[in-house]
Amino acid sequence: MAHPNEDLLRGGYEAFAAGDIEKVLAIFADDIDWHVPGESQLAGDYHGHQEVIGFFGKLIELTGGTFHLDVHDILANDTHGAVLVTAYGERPGKTLEAREVHVWHLADGKATEFWSPSVEQSEIDFFFS
Repeated sequence: MAHPNEDLLRGGYEAFAAGDIEKVLAIFADDIDWHVPGESQLAGDYHGHQEVIGFFGKLIELTGGTFHLDVHDILANDTHGAVLVTAYGERPGKTLEAREVHVWHLADGKATEFWSPSVEQSEIDFFFS
């Protein structure tokens, strides 16, 4: 039997894959903090639904809608989640395939904070440069 927070995260990733941003936002606290490491034009800290929607929009724009995630595993307990993914995308003359571990803080059935450290951070920075 999966932990409820594992189910919460799995539903969010399935909604993201289906392009259902409304359902994705439903698992986020209104004041979610979103952290993207690196030196690219997407790197930075985002706060709240509107800024995260802006991040998603820029991600889709930069990749021409090709960005997607392959979820390998989801681990969760009462306060944290870790999602092992490979991120894929295409841009003119560039292809992305990067392994990441998405780290989540979870409280009261909502995601409150997100980090996306990558094994290939320099590749992600180059891809989004």
